[in-house]
Amino acid sequence: MIPPSLPTALHAALPHVSLRQLQIFETVVRLDGFTKAAEALNLSQPTVSMQVDKLSKTLGLALMEQVGRKMHPTHAGREVYVLSQDILGRVGALGDLADELKGVVKGELRLAVITTAAYFMPHLLGAFVEAHPEVQPRLTITNRAEVLERLRSNQDDLLIMGQVPDEIAVTAYPFIDNEMVVVAAPDHPLAGQRKLSLKQISTARFLVREPGSGTRQAVDRLFAANNLAIKPYMELGNAEAIKQGVMAGLGISVLSRRNLGLELSNKHIVVLDVVGFPLVRRWSAVHLRDKKLSLTAQRFLDSLIESGKVVD
Repeated sequence: MIPPSLPTALHAALPHVSLRQLQIFETVVRLDGFTKAAEALNLSQPTVSMQVDKLSKTLGLALMEQVGRKMHPTHAGREVYVLSQDILGRVGALGDLADELKGVVKGELRLAVITTAAYFMPHLLGAFVEAHPEVQPRLTITNRAEVLERLRSNQDDLLIMGQVPDEIAVTAYPFIDNEMVVVAAPDHPLAGQRKLSLKQISTARFLVREPGSGTRQAVDRLFAANNLAIKPYMELGNAEAIKQGVMAGLGISVLSRRNLGLELSNKHIVVLDVVGFPLVRRWSAVHLRDKKLSLTAQRFLDSLIESGKVVD
């Protein structure tokens, strides 16, 4: 239903408004900017600006206004934004319903994955696409902070992470173990020792992820629960950099065992015997609580859960 506060002239303009214009405008407001919207829609920024301007002229309403150095939706723009989400949602639901009635698994599948899950998720996605060749996967691999931002703005069908956020209302589906272990170079002084305590390793040189990462948070909580803390020797932005640092003898670290297949088999890295480890969490597929998954996303989620049963 059209919000009553919109001008009556809007009714006459609606036949001339395209769904693409509504999609572009909705993305601009939801992502809080023309640049981010252009990136998300794979369009140039001038194209995005032009389409929003055309929509504004067609409706006869100022939809955006500049406040300081940023563009913000006007009062009318916010109402058009709400209406756009409703229209686009209904159109999407119509398409999903048609596909579901026909049992067709196809179209875009948008996934965002934190970097530490990048070692196994492409394989699971590849198997799904092989079984459903009409699916067009869109895989984003990034850090936890960016994944949470994408979750908040509903940019993806599913997000894969090791630690489900408490601050966002989500539905999470754990599907596979994430076993975190303490690792070192084979010639490290702690290598080969039995039943190392947390206190013993807390004084070692630690290579850690950035403070916002799920692994860093889990490790910090474990040490804090034992009235201990580690003093980071180096902070590195991804698991691959940490692995290289461990192999180079820069220090020890905590990594997911699933990311260490080659390094362990080639004996470039060893797992230390530490009391309290391995620290076992679950990888989870997550979406906003009120989100309705498309048939394709639901089938992929089902495949993740099934693959977890086989592996576990």
